[in-house]
Amino acid sequence: MKTRHLLPALALGSLLSMGTTTAQAQEFTRQDTLRGSITPERAWWDLTFYDLNIRVNPKDSTLQGSNIIRYKVLEPKQRMQVDLQPPIRIERVTQNGKELQVQRDGNAWYVQLQEPQKAGEEREVKVYYGGKPQVSENPPWSGGLTWQRDANGNPFIATSCQGDGASLWWPCKDHMYDEPDSMRISVQTPKGLMNVSNGRLKNVQEHADGSKTYSWYVANPINNYGVNVNIGDYAHFSDKYKGEKGELDLDYYVLRDNLEKAKKQFTQTTLMLQAFEHWFGPYPFYEDGFKLVEVPYLGMEHQSSVTYGNGYQNGYRGRDLSGTGWGKKFDYIIVHEAGHEWFANNITYKDIADMWIHESFTDYSESLFLDYHYGTEAANEYVIGLRKNIRNDRPIIGKYDVNYPGSGDMYYKGANMLHTLRQIVNNDDKWRAILRGLNKEFYHQTVTTQQIEDYLSQQTGRDLSPFFDQYLRDVRIPTLEYMQEGNKIKYRWANTAGKFNMPVKVYLNDEAQWLEPTTDWQELKNVKKGSKFRADKNFYINTSQLSKA
Repeated sequence: MKTRHLLPALALGSLLSMGTTTAQAQEFTRQDTLRGSITPERAWWDLTFYDLNIRVNPKDSTLQGSNIIRYKVLEPKQRMQVDLQPPIRIERVTQNGKELQVQRDGNAWYVQLQEPQKAGEEREVKVYYGGKPQVSENPPWSGGLTWQRDANGNPFIATSCQGDGASLWWPCKDHMYDEPDSMRISVQTPKGLMNVSNGRLKNVQEHADGSKTYSWYVANPINNYGVNVNIGDYAHFSDKYKGEKGELDLDYYVLRDNLEKAKKQFTQTTLMLQAFEHWFGPYPFYEDGFKLVEVPYLGMEHQSSVTYGNGYQNGYRGRDLSGTGWGKKFDYIIVHEAGHEWFANNITYKDIADMWIHESFTDYSESLFLDYHYGTEAANEYVIGLRKNIRNDRPIIGKYDVNYPGSGDMYYKGANMLHTLRQIVNNDDKWRAILRGLNKEFYHQTVTTQQIEDYLSQQTGRDLSPFFDQYLRDVRIPTLEYMQEGNKIKYRWANTAGKFNMPVKVYLNDEAQWLEPTTDWQELKNVKKGSKFRADKNFYINTSQLSKA
């Protein structure tokens, strides 16, 4: 998610505490490179499993625990990068019971391995750590832990860390390119409280002091920021969904006082699954089930443990982001954050510069939800209504290898880019097959923009390079210029990046016609003088009528 919606001076955007600073003006540091690139100390080992075990203490806002990092050796190297951000610290690291030398460089901790690391072997290190993790000042837009209390005075605690990094609260390989194949998350909580994390609950261990350890197991690959801890005085209820891959377990964890409201509002989960399995294919994590978990902030797309804080109301905190009325037909957090199960958690960017892969498709998924349940015209009105929030401040693609995302326009503009592409395809069965094909082709993978662009070009049968250059790498809205000369209408693309050549549907006196404009003038002949010329509103473009040359 990582969006800040409709603040007084800002439209929704993936700001990540960077405002509207351009990548060119941004000064990048060595720490940005260590965080954002595949360093030599990361490249030689392939992550296979995490075993995270922590104790959470609300009295002093501390974490204490360990993480076993299991990996496969790709190259015989001896120096490993593990990431952990202050104020928490790594206390020691061991391999086969022997303590290893550790050197810190900011947020990167370099572990010097003693035993030979032979290619093809599977090894593990155990990292012990603890301290007071960063407190999120504005979750989920600033990363860290949220320490609150519910209406009954019970601790209500949650993690959120997209962009800022999972290493804010646990030691890990904090780069999105490499995911563990599976993971265990064990969290010891104070008496009377429950922890809910990703995957399935496998074990609850009671301790002499009244505390309990909840152990969750994730059977699928999971990205770093998708891992979460949620602690509260939870009530639980469940349901089943008969989906494309069989019976899917649906579990809900909410504060006790909200149980009845949740039972009513969370029925939208089934509506979401119906729409998204239709458009995108099977829910990607049947083995881990699907959960909605109430948290003390708005919500986030944590894999199989989607967090919710939208106040049990439709819209975004009760508001329609599109201004059309259609945004009040669904609970924004249930639909949007669950949409990320396909685009973010199933298909995951390798570099945050390509964050549009998560957010453009997911923002567009809101329109497809409406399409499935209310029809195509409703879907069109909604996504077009979102355009008023587009800023065109900087490109949607960010800066690579320095943990720098693109413009927040990856949401609204990205959704309208995909809506425009749907018009170009001009065949909804084919469009649906493309979206489902994406989730099948890149199932449980980390990807680059180029891979997604190439796939879409291949499946549409059209070189979409100019299209993506325009909408992802340029801030200008393409303008269809036209002028009428007698019984001819001349037209061309202007305000474009390079040789833009997108086809467009236009209307002459309300009669539909397809054009193939380029940046050179072309003409329609035998046009009745005074004919009304307009472009289809579903294309995210501008039009400009010029005077006669």
